[in-house]
Order: sequence, then structure tokens, then C-alpha cells
Amino acid sequence: MKAAVWFRKSLVILVSVLTFGLVTPSDLSWLAEADSLKDTKKGLVEEEGLAYLPSQNSTELKEEFNREEFLSGILNKAEENAFMKFGEKINPKIGDEFKMAILPKMEEAITEMAEQFPDEKLQQLTITEQPSAGRAEKIFHIYDSISGKDIIRFHVRQENPPLEGYWFDFHYHTHHDSFATHYNIGKIYWDKNTPPEWTSKQRLS
Repeated sequence: MKAAVWFRKSLVILVSVLTFGLVTPSDLSWLAEADSLKDTKKGLVEEEGLAYLPSQNSTELKEEFNREEFLSGILNKAEENAFMKFGEKINPKIGDEFKMAILPKMEEAITEMAEQFPDEKLQQLTITEQPSAGRAEKIFHIYDSISGKDIIRFHVRQENPPLEGYWFDFHYHTHHDSFATHYNIGKIYWDKNTPPEWTSKQRLS
């Protein structure tokens, strides 16, 4: 760029000398203006070209969906909801048995459900945040966040067979038959006395 400027100035001086001053530098100002206009147009073209180049931020690739991590998050939340439902009164008595006997089967059912969905559909699924309290059965539901429709429902029911005391019956229902079928997961014995309500907390003495 510096060499080009030097060349133009030398050309103006040379023309002035050869024409014995008949052509003055001011008469050659059109040459400098033409060069300046050319540079300006070149700059505009370059800027317009750059305007069409996508920025680095706008072309950042979305993180690839990780099926295993997504499913792990669902399973962790499922366990969290179960212990939230048990509350401080029921959890100390059945928590360990639940983790050994019920939770693995629950995770197996969720994994089998996930295998029915391609990645783009699976990542639309989410899990409910809160279990039901009182005597209601709901532990958690997994549903489609786009349509809002449930896919699978996990419940626990308190049963009291004659002369047997109280049991907790863990089961699930699926959308395939409009949640009609009761799929057994397992049962945990409580005792002869009526169990506390779900999500109950210990009273401070």
C-alpha cells in the first residue's frame, strides 16, 4: 500500500517536469481522487462480504445429545422423587429395601421405555417435579414436554390385606393402553399399624 502511494506521487512529479509545468499537480488531482474512490469501493465490498460471513458465535454447534447422560438425569430424579414421597417418617423404615428391591426394577422399566424413542423424541421427555402427598399414589410421571401428555406413570399404593398389616405396592402404567394395566414392580411391608401419610415430616419435640 505504501509503495502504491509513493508511485502515484512520483508519477505526478514526473508529469509536471515533462510538461514543463503546463500540467500542475492540482490538474492531476483526479488521479488521486480516482484511486481514493477505488479504495473506498474496495473497502465497502470487503465489509459487505464480511457482513455475510457468519460470526463464530452464531455458528457454534449445539452440544450433541448424550442419551446416557439424559437417561441418568431422569433416573436420579426418579430416585429423588421416591424419597421425597416417603418423607421423614416412612423413609427410615423402608428406604434401604426400596433401593435394593424396587429402585432397580423401576430403572429397568424407565430404560425400556426410553428405548422406544429416537434421540429427537427422547430429549423432549421430562419428569414431574413433585410427588403426591397424603394418601395419593403418584410418585412421578414421565411426560412429553411438547404435547404435555404422560408417557409412563409410577405409583405406590398402600394396601391392607386382612390380618396381614400394611404393604406398599409399587407399580406403573403406560400410555400404550391409556394407563389401564397395572404393571407390578414389587411390595414392601410396613407393619400392623396404619402408615403415616406420604411426605410426612418428623415433629420437632
